[in-house]
Amino acid sequence: MNYKTITYERLGETLYEYDHPSGLKAFLVRKPGYNKKTALFATDYGSIDNVFKKSDGQVMRVPDGIAHFLEHKLFEQEDGNMLDKFSRMGSSPNAFTSFNQTAYYFTCTDLFEENFRMLLDYVQNPWLTDENVEKEKGIIGQEIRMYEDSPDWRLFFNLLDCLYVNHPVKVDIAGTLDSIAQINKELLYECYNAFYTPSNMVVVVSGDVDPELVFTTVDSMIKSKDRGKPEKRYPEEPEEVNLTYKEQKLRVSMPLFNMGIKDPVRVSGYELLKRRTALGIILAAIMGRSSELFNRLYYDGLINDSFRFEVSADQSYGFVNWGGQSSDPERVAGEIRREIEATVEKGLDQEVFDRIRKSHEGVFVRTLNSPDVIAREMMDCYFNKTSYFELSRIFEELDLAYTNQILRSLFTKTTVLSVIHPI
Repeated sequence: MNYKTITYERLGETLYEYDHPSGLKAFLVRKPGYNKKTALFATDYGSIDNVFKKSDGQVMRVPDGIAHFLEHKLFEQEDGNMLDKFSRMGSSPNAFTSFNQTAYYFTCTDLFEENFRMLLDYVQNPWLTDENVEKEKGIIGQEIRMYEDSPDWRLFFNLLDCLYVNHPVKVDIAGTLDSIAQINKELLYECYNAFYTPSNMVVVVSGDVDPELVFTTVDSMIKSKDRGKPEKRYPEEPEEVNLTYKEQKLRVSMPLFNMGIKDPVRVSGYELLKRRTALGIILAAIMGRSSELFNRLYYDGLINDSFRFEVSADQSYGFVNWGGQSSDPERVAGEIRREIEATVEKGLDQEVFDRIRKSHEGVFVRTLNSPDVIAREMMDCYFNKTSYFELSRIFEELDLAYTNQILRSLFTKTTVLSVIHPI
């Protein structure tokens, strides 16, 4: 077969790429000697993609929650539920909808080809009826109510409501009870036909699998005709935040807090991956487990092991956030803001930068032992116009000057705070 082989000698990894005639891209990361195999079939379509222009020129505006609704419905086929079918084949299937992607995948040790064929088949063949769509509204409605009572979920989306004025990233991935009530079979098919088209999708396999097997299976199973990529449209988002503070009371034993900064810089490809990496180093330097700030707050009893930080950056939105449990969220927020100001003023230290960069590179290399992680990261990077293996070059090239530039341009912006207090 006519596929491309790329060797990353520094990592000891080999990537196989295949361009299907339909426009679908397929990847294999071969892991000789590994028993576990993962296959993923994904579309560049998530919860934020509710306004789009179809290839025929028609502009669609659909209710919140449709991408997640479709994810649920694809598992239900006329001859049974796909979860049961995969389980009978000894594999573990799942799916997820994020803000910008929907992915269907399985892991297995045996019967890879049979499971792989099932994955490629059912994702291309939605079975939607008026009856099963109405039934699903009840199921998803229960899920929405569950998330409304989830302190961690509400904390996070309250943070996004603080950060964003117009961008749909602030809307719950599952939608609302009102929005899912507007969903019907016809709208689901419209969105499926717009986004589940080969040139808007990717197949990723990771494990000890022969490339000929993977790509000949793709060749034989991909029957969908490409309808062209839809044009995603998002509202104008100001640099200013929507709110600086939001609180809610729920059943928690200790207050929860989440802080964040909106990143207005929009990049893609290698630059996006590089920016994500620099932001992760900055957060680790300011508030990571080895930082003076973390240890001071921890030993003062103001934070505990629940404290985490995260970088979220895509082509249409970006933010950094951090938080956890605290007996005094407002005091912790003040301490963190002061530490950020002091770090911006003096910049990151070269020794600290080098240590964290090497540590993060080590974490990246360890992820290459996980077929699951490889498949997900390869998918995300492909949709963001880069490759996961480019991280190796980024860790080599990333320097203190660039990282301090990111620090001073972003961490001088408004920091918002979301808090959940006990009832």
